[in-house]
Amino acid sequence: MKIACLDFEGVLVPEIWVTVAQKSGIEDLKVTTRDIPNYDELMGYRLDVMTKHGLYFSDVQDAAASLDPLPGAVEFLSWLRQGYQVAIISDTFHEIAQPLTAKLGYPMILCHRLKVGADGHIVGYRMRQDDPKRCAVMAFQSLNYGVIAVGDSYNDIGMLEQADYGALFQPSANVVRDNPTLQVAHDYGELRAMFAGAADQQTLS
Repeated sequence: MKIACLDFEGVLVPEIWVTVAQKSGIEDLKVTTRDIPNYDELMGYRLDVMTKHGLYFSDVQDAAASLDPLPGAVEFLSWLRQGYQVAIISDTFHEIAQPLTAKLGYPMILCHRLKVGADGHIVGYRMRQDDPKRCAVMAFQSLNYGVIAVGDSYNDIGMLEQADYGALFQPSANVVRDNPTLQVAHDYGELRAMFAGAADQQTLS
């Protein structure tokens, strides 16, 4: 029994907050987990920037809705589902991920929740659990699934290390430098080859 745990932004879809930065002209919102690995610290930073500039939840929603999956992502998911159960394990939020999950054919996604005030401002967020990506992999393994995991950034490393097989997809140079033992896929063709190879391992049979 095999399950694929995939990160969302950077692996299947563009970075939503980078798009918010581009649309709003606020460069400070281009910061991602590749820059600030601690997700609580990153979100606190983002919410402070939004408050400072008077941005609303609708601004983030609109940015997410304007995006399409990365070129080749839909085809990759279709291919992957032929041999694996698939779960998206992400540090994004259900409230802004929905338009993009629809474009991916509604895969299962485990992520967090935003708290939006009556005035339309984001006032906080609720994490699904501590260390959620690693814990998701551990939960699937407890059900006797062999897990292959794919991510692109620092907040994915726990998930990749816990999985029976973990790989980075189009990571930044600093992520590769800091995690030299992880394999790297530069495109979906290489990622397919990695999945095909991992499927031959005893732990994923």
